[in-house]
Amino acid sequence: MFDLFRSRDKAVRILLGGLLLVVAISMLTYLVPNYDTGSSGAGAVVATVGSDQITSADVQKMVQSTMRGKQLPPEMLPIYLPQLVDEMIVNRAMAYEAGRLGFEVSDNDLRGAIQQMVPSLFPDGHFVGKDMYAAMLAQQQLSIADFESDLRRQIMITRLRDVAVEGSLVTPLEIENAYRKKYEKIKIQYVKLTADQFKKDATPTDAEMKSYYQANVAKYQTPEKKNLVILVADQAKLEQTLNPADADLQKIYNQNQAQYHVPEQAKVRHILFMTQGKPPADEPKIKAQAEDVLKQLKAGTVKFEDMVKKYSEDPGSKDKGGEYTVQRNQMAKEFEEASFTQKPGDLALVKTSYGYHIVQVESRDAAHQQTFDEVKGQLASDWKKARVSEAMQAISDKAQTSLAKDPMHPDKVAADLHMEVVHADNVEPNKPIPGIGASPDFDQAVAALKPGQVSQAVALPGNKVAVAEVVAIVPPRPSTFDEVKDQIRDTMIQARITVKVRDIAKELADKAKATGGDLEKAAKSLGLEVKTTDGFTRNDSPAGFGSANYIAQNFSSPDNTIAGPVLMPDGTMVAKVLAHIPADLANLPAERVVLRDQIKSQKAKQRDELFEAGLKERLIQEGKIKIHQNVINSIIAGYRS
Repeated sequence: MFDLFRSRDKAVRILLGGLLLVVAISMLTYLVPNYDTGSSGAGAVVATVGSDQITSADVQKMVQSTMRGKQLPPEMLPIYLPQLVDEMIVNRAMAYEAGRLGFEVSDNDLRGAIQQMVPSLFPDGHFVGKDMYAAMLAQQQLSIADFESDLRRQIMITRLRDVAVEGSLVTPLEIENAYRKKYEKIKIQYVKLTADQFKKDATPTDAEMKSYYQANVAKYQTPEKKNLVILVADQAKLEQTLNPADADLQKIYNQNQAQYHVPEQAKVRHILFMTQGKPPADEPKIKAQAEDVLKQLKAGTVKFEDMVKKYSEDPGSKDKGGEYTVQRNQMAKEFEEASFTQKPGDLALVKTSYGYHIVQVESRDAAHQQTFDEVKGQLASDWKKARVSEAMQAISDKAQTSLAKDPMHPDKVAADLHMEVVHADNVEPNKPIPGIGASPDFDQAVAALKPGQVSQAVALPGNKVAVAEVVAIVPPRPSTFDEVKDQIRDTMIQARITVKVRDIAKELADKAKATGGDLEKAAKSLGLEVKTTDGFTRNDSPAGFGSANYIAQNFSSPDNTIAGPVLMPDGTMVAKVLAHIPADLANLPAERVVLRDQIKSQKAKQRDELFEAGLKERLIQEGKIKIHQNVINSIIAGYRS
């Protein structure tokens, strides 16, 4: 197909492999390289659709693509793999049906699809070349034939879907009902019961907590702990001990003088009146506005920085007073020319492809070579960073070996390697350690160690490296009452409050219903406060109440209906529907098109799902789809193990 693309002008300078492959992978998830995970053989047939086969290799590639995108935790693969396989089967079934109905994708259609997906693959409308295109695909173990075959399939599927779901009709009544539902409001009375209201009365006595502890002592266990001696290398502190000689810095300067050449540059500030992306008819008005602001600036009646804040549409400089430091070949040609020809302090109006700029040059510096003294501080900083990285790597390599050879003298090992010594007793996983903090990598490194054993070097936050020796292991034991007293108190309080709130909310709702819906009277008898909302829609969150979703079903309930008890994140609520406020239909015409499109989209999605399910079932009955469940089970078992 790409023999159509004969023009290769400017192609050699275009390298677009990464972008094209990202698009390819996003569209064709099963075309990524095969890493041979799972247990089934690469040639095992998972399903056939017409004459097309889906193999275990295809499934493995699709799984690798999913995992690479971190769309699915590895442990969930056995659960979701059947659904992923089903999606592959449906995809092939749609392509099969499209072909049976006579859908075709021409070479020009394919070219257009790729050009639309990756316009930069066709600079100035010319294709970059078949050889480069093939090389790009080869990097991902793909051939042009395979890639284009699958892309044709995807285009056919899209066309079939468009035909299958087109014609979804939306009646005026459906639009009106959707509008009414969106803007209908209800007004409610409500009582919200929160934990804080009952916390004081729920606090248990020491005797009650001890009794609870004795009945549940098996629940409270102190886990195994470790006593550690930890050697820590801190890059920031190590860097402070390094001091380069002037001769070394001078040598670096002499060898890299080109790096310290400062090109000609101008410090300017500007105000951009954007024309790019706006209708051409607006340009005269924009230019007139720019000329008016320029006139005010020249007259001195306004300040430049104030005009930047008020008018400039350049996000890169607006918050910096419109300032830029300009060097050659970095900015739009017209802007650059003004920066290097305009006298400092002068104001001028410059037109670029972005729009009209009011430009003022503040200062200009000729090209020059920075002296050694000017860059000495930066040279020293760079030298230290390079040497400290090497030193930290050396420490990482030596620390474990040195401590393992001499575990009885960690202080000596630390001194030799410029490390600090931290003694940490009763260390538990997932708990911060003084001098270390919380580090899952460190916890994992010491988890399986026995007394006398030394961990590998572990990188810590803050550019630190640590090595630990296990001095002793404190075995697990039952926790004492004093150790878990606060935990027991919190558990008992929460349990008591939960029961209390549940019982009072039920009593409140029952009393309100028994009095004909008089929530206020029922609440008063229990010493509770009733609040009333303004009218709100299904999408609102009234202040103090929370999301309307919690009583969404009550929008269709009659007035005086008692709702609840309803569990909410911050309490339990009992409510009464006071009144329904109908939607104002006056604004329906303005939203008719949007609502119609939303309803049509929902219907199309439902029809698409029904079409896919019905097509698959029909093709199975016709014998055009054959699924080999034993192969699928084998693949699942491989990932499960």
